[in-house]
Amino acid sequence: MTDYAYAATIGQTLQPSDWFLIEQSRINQFADVTLDHQYIHIDPERAAQTDLGGTIARGFLKL
Repeated sequence: MTDYAYAATIGQTLQPSDWFLIEQSRINQFADVTLDHQYIHIDPERAAQTDLGGTIARGFLKL
């Protein structure tokens, strides 16, 4: 798409994609690609000890 094509969508309601499950394996693969191996993303046992209660997915993965 060109910049113009994106500009043409301003003010329009775009259709969302289908939902999909973000499993731990997908989070781990994303960590490998982004080189972000923080425990809060890839270590379920250690992450379970935090206030969050488990691992979390990064913003770009959820986007």
